[in-house]
Amino acid sequence: MSRDDGYAQVLEAASRHAREYLAGLRERPVAQRADAEELRAALDRDLPEAGEDPAAVVEELARAAEPGVIATGGPRYFGFVIGGALPAALGADWLASAWDQIPGLYVCGPSATVAEEVAGRWVLDLLGLPKSAGFGLTTGGTMANFTGIAAGRHAVLERGGWDVEADGLQGAPPVRVLVGEHAHASVFLSLRMLGLGERTAVRVRADEAGRMLPAKLTAELERGEGRAIVCAQAGEVNTGCFDPLEEIADACRERGAWLHVDGAIGLWVAASSKLSHLTRGLDRADSWSTDAHKWLNVPYDCGFVAVADEDVLRSSMGLSAAYLTRSELRDGFEYVPESSRRARGLALYAALRSLGRQGVRDLVERCCELARLMGAELDTDPRLELLNEVAINQVLVALRDPVDESGELTAAAIERIQGDGTCWLAGTTWRGRPAIRVSISNWQTSEEDVRRSATAIRDAVRVTAESG
Repeated sequence: MSRDDGYAQVLEAASRHAREYLAGLRERPVAQRADAEELRAALDRDLPEAGEDPAAVVEELARAAEPGVIATGGPRYFGFVIGGALPAALGADWLASAWDQIPGLYVCGPSATVAEEVAGRWVLDLLGLPKSAGFGLTTGGTMANFTGIAAGRHAVLERGGWDVEADGLQGAPPVRVLVGEHAHASVFLSLRMLGLGERTAVRVRADEAGRMLPAKLTAELERGEGRAIVCAQAGEVNTGCFDPLEEIADACRERGAWLHVDGAIGLWVAASSKLSHLTRGLDRADSWSTDAHKWLNVPYDCGFVAVADEDVLRSSMGLSAAYLTRSELRDGFEYVPESSRRARGLALYAALRSLGRQGVRDLVERCCELARLMGAELDTDPRLELLNEVAINQVLVALRDPVDESGELTAAAIERIQGDGTCWLAGTTWRGRPAIRVSISNWQTSEEDVRRSATAIRDAVRVTAESG
């Protein structure tokens, strides 16, 4: 078999299985259809001594793995704020794999680098962020938060005459990190990796909806000593609420604190004039993070980070080595931690171009409208209590009666919902109370999908409550 024939047969097999999967995605049961033992029986074997035919490997992999595939790209997947894959983005992602370019270095991927550069500028423009900001694409929100906070660490220590990249943190001036009471777990992981410490972060009280209280932040900033980094949220992971960014920006500016905004869930609402009031003051932050593979429906993985001062970003992330062939053009390794990475900017470019400004607005606003519909549908059930004001695409409900202090009934209801296959959602805990979270982020979700799913959820809750 020639190399050309090998590629042709493998790609034909992959394309056929992918087309079949996508064609049935709308009506496919959302949950997996095989358990771990069944999947191991199909996939686990001794590594062969001699290699096998590539096309046969792909064929057998597709057949063996397909029953364990969760329909995350389908219109009724409501778990973990996971978007689907827009057609143009999926096509561009296939090209990224075939071309196998490395945008970490311009000379290793000129077209991929320029596509990332253009797409990044489009994102800044859509979100109303400074056009001069530096930006980069990461694996996801965790590394985007890591990068933004690393830039903040560099900036606040540099003001004190300390080069943290060269001299580390031993002996450095103290840095205080202040976060909201409901900051996302990825922020704390970032603090751990950056040597700032998870336990040392000051948690600032939030209101009942989960919004950081500016007065409490101001008091904490005035109480402590040393340089400060503040991490605010644009879209709390459970309720979807936004911290009051304008007031927080005022407090940070007056006291010389770096402001990072974790917008993994909600930053995209800045593209909508109907919802942009939620992000008032966003442009006054120092760094921002979000995920294109959530609401923008770009295939995994595609995080986005921006820093208002591009020089700060490059100083905190850049590397150098004699063998690196530098150019006057953009080298991606100066902006994010990963140097050897796939050309995820191609999918981002294709997604944005296929949607256009109006398409992004429509996608965001439609998901929010559908979330409000889901909240209204579930709130009609006397067994369920809506726990949040549905501000964007997050719906949070809990079993009302009986009180489910242990979470056993909630867990049983979720398992029943997932087992039904109509939709997939996950559990959470909100202010100590077990709850069910519904996240609507998919470009294909319709009113019919919401009503159909709401019926399945209500039925599962009713059966669970009656049997529990």
